[in-house]
Amino acid sequence: MAKYSPVLNARRWRFAPRPAGTVAMLAAVAAFAALGDWQLGRAAEKRALAADFLRPGPAMALPAAGKALPRYQRITARGSYDGTRQFLLDNQSHAGTAGVEVLTPLLLADGTAVLVNRGWLPFGTDRRRLPEVAVADGPREVTGRLSELPRAPVVLAAPPSSAWPRLVNYPAPEELAAMLDHELRPGMILLDPGESDGYARDWQLTGTTPERHLGYAVQWFALAATAVAIWLALALKREGEAA
Repeated sequence: MAKYSPVLNARRWRFAPRPAGTVAMLAAVAAFAALGDWQLGRAAEKRALAADFLRPGPAMALPAAGKALPRYQRITARGSYDGTRQFLLDNQSHAGTAGVEVLTPLLLADGTAVLVNRGWLPFGTDRRRLPEVAVADGPREVTGRLSELPRAPVVLAAPPSSAWPRLVNYPAPEELAAMLDHELRPGMILLDPGESDGYARDWQLTGTTPERHLGYAVQWFALAATAVAIWLALALKREGEAA
């Protein structure tokens, strides 16, 4: 009986990658690696953003209209609440309970307005009865962080209404401005938890988390490794097989 020889068995295979397959593998690896590196960069950006969000830091005065500031910049604005025309942003949850976020216009000295998110309130047992959100309209100073109006991939139609406060579902800024009959500053202010006339304000960063970006990066790098493995498997040929 012939003995098994590792040397003879190894000679039954040869490494013969095809040029077209090699080019395809290199292109795939480069693309997957680039996407993975981009996701790592996004994770770093989100970590930095989270650090800025949690850092108290000093508040700066709300600048003149037209001047952009970084998201989550802590700012102070002076004006008067328009308690007669407020928006209730529907389909918002807190601690597993459905409710609304109260968006109150703050009328500024230059004639523009900025929305102040005063926090979350639950709906009662009857959605036809909106929460009570009255607020004094005297001059005041509010402090909070700049943010953007929330967006949803699917927008549900809100029931038509002309009454105030008005229930809305992810409206566009221009729609809100038209309803207010005021020039509306971009975004909104997330009212600081220590400020008066607010509701539940457990503000959290929105969007994809750093951990999710890291997970995506691992997936892209795994695809790059898979492309190399497939190329190696296809490049190994038995002796006698056509290249």
